[in-house]
Amino acid sequence: MPKLRLHNTLSQRLEVFEPQRPPVVGFYTCGPTVYNYAHLGNLRAYVFADFLKRTLLYNGYEVKHIMNITDVGHLTDDADAGEDKMEVGAEREGKSAWEIADFYIKTFKGDLRALNIIPPTKYCRATEYIKEQIELAQILEEKGYLYRISDGLYFDTSLVPHYNKLSHLPLEKLKEGARIEKNPEKRHPTDFAVWKFSPLGQKRQMEWDSPWGKGFPGWHLECATMSLKLLAGHLDIHTGGVDHINVHHTNEIAQAEAATGQTFFHYWLHNAFLNIAGGKKMAKSGANFLTLQAAVIDKGWLPLAYRYACLEVHYRKPMEYSQAGLAAADKALRWLYREIATLGQVVGQVSPLFKEKFLEAINDDLNSPRALAVLFKVLNSQLSNKDKLATIKDFDEVLGLDLSGGSQHYLEMLTNIPPEVQALFNKRQTARENHNFQLADELRRQLASAGYGVEDEPGGSRLVPLF
Repeated sequence: MPKLRLHNTLSQRLEVFEPQRPPVVGFYTCGPTVYNYAHLGNLRAYVFADFLKRTLLYNGYEVKHIMNITDVGHLTDDADAGEDKMEVGAEREGKSAWEIADFYIKTFKGDLRALNIIPPTKYCRATEYIKEQIELAQILEEKGYLYRISDGLYFDTSLVPHYNKLSHLPLEKLKEGARIEKNPEKRHPTDFAVWKFSPLGQKRQMEWDSPWGKGFPGWHLECATMSLKLLAGHLDIHTGGVDHINVHHTNEIAQAEAATGQTFFHYWLHNAFLNIAGGKKMAKSGANFLTLQAAVIDKGWLPLAYRYACLEVHYRKPMEYSQAGLAAADKALRWLYREIATLGQVVGQVSPLFKEKFLEAINDDLNSPRALAVLFKVLNSQLSNKDKLATIKDFDEVLGLDLSGGSQHYLEMLTNIPPEVQALFNKRQTARENHNFQLADELRRQLASAGYGVEDEPGGSRLVPLF
C-alpha cells in the first residue's frame, strides 16, 4: 500500500504522513468568518479539506476534525485595524451581531451539505471560548511576550527566534508584505493584537471583561486557543488558504509555541486561490464575490458540479473560475451519473489493480485530477459491470460526488416519467410527424424545463433525464 505523502508548507517538501498517536489524526480547518455568505473561493478550501479528510479515512485513520467559526475579532484589514467584520455585517443588515452570526452559520452549513462535505467532529465558535482565550493570553503575558498600548495587548514577535518559519520569507520582506496597518505604538511592524480594548465611550455588541479591561480577543488568538483546547496531543494537520500563511497561521504558531514550548501542528497544508478573469483572487470585498447559490444552483447546475470542478485541479494550483468551466463540469458529472446507471444494481468486488492506482493518486499529495482519471479508466475497462460498480462506489468514499445517489436519481427519473412530461413528449412526436418543427422545438424547451431532454435517432425519439 503506497504511503500517504503530503506537501508540508512548514518544510516546503513532500513528507510521508505520520500522526503523533495513530490511528487518531487531529485535524484543524480554518473555518469562516460569519459576517456574510461564503463565496466559491472560500468553499474551495473546504472541498480541499474534505478531500484530505476522506483520504485519511480511506487510509484507515480515525479523524478528529475541528473547524472554527469566527464570530468575533476578525477586523476588516485581516489584522489589527479597522472595524470588526461582525459589527460591520450587523450594521449593513440592521441586525445584531449575534443574529448575523447565527444566520450565516446556517447558510454556511447548507453550502457544505450541498457540496457533500462531511461535517467536522466539532464546530467551535470563538465566542464560546472567551475564558480559554483570556487564560492563554495570561500565560503569554506572564512569560513576557505581551505588551500594552492604547488599543490593546500586543504580541512581541521579535521574541520568537523563528517567527518566519512557515512563510519562509526574510523578516524584512514579511514586514513589507504583512497586511497590517501602521501603528506607531507597536514595537515592530509584525507585532499583532492578542486582546483588543473596546473603544472609549463606545458600547460594542460583542465585548467581555478581562484582566486588562473590557474588550474582545484577537483573531489569531482564537484559532490557537481552540486548537490547543480541543486537539491536545493530536496536533497533526492544520489547513487553510495560502492567504493565511504569512499572517494568520504564522501568528497562531508564534502564540501557541510561545505559550506551550511545544510544536504547534506538524503538517501545514494550504490550498491555492480561486481566481476570476485576469488572475484576480475572489474575495468578499470585491465585485467578484460569487456564492454557490448564485453562481451554480441558480443557473441550473448541480452544486456537486462545483466540487467536481475543484477536483479537476490540484489543490496547490490556482483554479480559474468561469461559467464555461462550471457548465463543462456539470455536463461531465451528469454524464457520469448516466454511465453508472447503466451498470445495473448488482455490486461485485473492488478491483485490487484499480484500487492500487487510485491509492497511488490520492496518496501522492491528494492528486485529485489523477484520481478522477483512474475513475474514468474503470468505466472504460474490461471489468464486469458489477465489479465496475463496486470499484466506483469505493472510490466515491474519497471523491464525494454522490455517484450512487446521482445515478439512482437518474434511474428513478427514467423509470418514473411524470404523466405531464409523457404527454408533452407525445405531443412533440405528433408535431414532428406533421412537420411542425417550430412547435416541436417549443415542446422540447418545455420538456427541458421539466428536467427531460429528447434524443432523436433514426429509429425514433426517446426521453432522457437531464441529469
